[in-house]
Order: sequence, then structure tokens, then C-alpha cells
Amino acid sequence: MDKIIKNLGEAELEIMQVIWNAGKPVTSNYILKELQELRKWPLSTLMTSLTRMEKKGFVTCDRTSGTNLYSAIVAENDYKAKEGRHFLKKLYNNSVQNMIANLYSNKVIAPSDVEDLRKYLDELEENQ
Repeated sequence: MDKIIKNLGEAELEIMQVIWNAGKPVTSNYILKELQELRKWPLSTLMTSLTRMEKKGFVTCDRTSGTNLYSAIVAENDYKAKEGRHFLKKLYNNSVQNMIANLYSNKVIAPSDVEDLRKYLDELEENQ
């Protein structure tokens, strides 16, 4: 049975990226410090977000040591795969070709990016 992964808001995703990048349980102060370039939050705002994310099933908080340690419940790759599928379906009718064509024609990606993608796909094919 697949676990249903909910959506994250932009700020929540930034928090999750800090936790995922740490690769170990982290304190709220650690998260706040890592986000200081992006967000000028007081600790209370972060705590509200972490509580909401805990209720959504994204993080768990270990309170046994006297210091709250936050860990990811949802793996980064699982979330990215879910969001990628949703994005592709919503904007490009599930067509990778439509997405690449749109990005290329609007000069979001360069010819060199297309060449890199071609090489990557060739390598994938060779390794199967």
C-alpha cells in the first residue's frame, strides 16, 4: 500500500530540505540558522511550521533527550517523485516531451542542456 504524501508549502519545503541535507536529527535552532539567508523568522514561527509538518506526517520529533530533535519521515526522493509526477501531469499532460519542448522553445534550457539530457538517456539505456 502506497503511503499518501501530502503537499508542502514553499516554506515547509525549505525546512524539509534543511532536515534532508543534514542527514541526521536536528534541533529547531539548527534549522533556524540554516534558513537565516532565506527566512528572517523568529523561533516561534519555525516551531509553528514544525508542529504543522509533524501533524502532516513529514517530520517526527524526539523529545526524550530534553532537546527536541527533528527527523524526516518522508524521504526526499519519495517527495520529489510525487511532486514531479504531479507537476508533469498538471502542466504537461504527463508528457516529458511536451515539457522539454516548452522549456527549450522558451529558452529556459539551452542546447547544451538538451545534449546533456541526450547523453544521460543514452547512459540509462545502456545500463538496462
